[in-house]
Amino acid sequence: MSSLARDAAAFKTSLQTANTTSWHSNQASTSSSQPATPSDSDTSKKKKRPKASMSPIVYSQPADTGTGTDVNTQLLYAINHLKANNGPMRLDDLAIRTQTPLDTDKVLFEKFKAHERVEFDVKTNLYSFKHDYSFRSKVALLTEIQRATRRGGGISVRTLKESWKDAPTAIEELEKEGEVFVTRTLRDGQMRMVYWNELKADPADLAEEGPEAVAKRDASKNGTGLSVEKEFHDLWHSLIVPNDVDLLKQLQSGGLQETASETPVIKAPVGKKKGKKSATRQRTTRLTNTHLKGTGIDLSKDYVAPGK
Repeated sequence: MSSLARDAAAFKTSLQTANTTSWHSNQASTSSSQPATPSDSDTSKKKKRPKASMSPIVYSQPADTGTGTDVNTQLLYAINHLKANNGPMRLDDLAIRTQTPLDTDKVLFEKFKAHERVEFDVKTNLYSFKHDYSFRSKVALLTEIQRATRRGGGISVRTLKESWKDAPTAIEELEKEGEVFVTRTLRDGQMRMVYWNELKADPADLAEEGPEAVAKRDASKNGTGLSVEKEFHDLWHSLIVPNDVDLLKQLQSGGLQETASETPVIKAPVGKKKGKKSATRQRTTRLTNTHLKGTGIDLSKDYVAPGK
């Protein structure tokens, strides 16, 4: 038996006689020292995380803390609330609703009382917002619109609504009655400006025209506008517009001519187009080398070596 075979046999014998009990005991002790894994029932008993709120807090923006501590900010809150109230208020009620120290802070109270939009009634001890207009009926509204139109302009519907919340409804009624004209926005058709209709028909003129003419005009124009005399009405409808051929003849007979519209001249682009080279211009060169005369050499052309 060779030495290699003897070594292999000795190694196998040592493996068979090795004590493996210590290794198994170490594995058992290691497994017992590890914590037990939770079962499915234990995981189900865990507390669920609270769901995030629908409106998360944006920490980059300052929180709304109410009216603040600055005097001017508190003054703005109080005046805006007085404007939206549409009526007189007690100072204590205004201070409670706006959460401002109007009744205790002397500086804030003096600024509030001296404001140009704040009115104070000595008899009732109430404060109210001073609007641009102080009407509360459709008749008074029409009077304000008439005054503004006589001065050369209309009135904004938004301004009238701030003075009287029912002003838009009254303006629509006045428009149907033919008392006012209303301009609207193109996008959503909201009322923008209102003007007085100065050309509304006079009742005396309506009586002279007769019931049939009045009914016909009311159906088309809501009874607005001045009446036209019958003579001018007949003259207007008696006019006949000629066709294109007869129109040219009548113009020529009257010493007139047709006006032609000027056709626009399309100019070529000034800038160079990409990808295209401009044509080379042939420039005339002045021959200054007099000693080359009679040699047949032209300096205005590119030199090409002979034989190429």
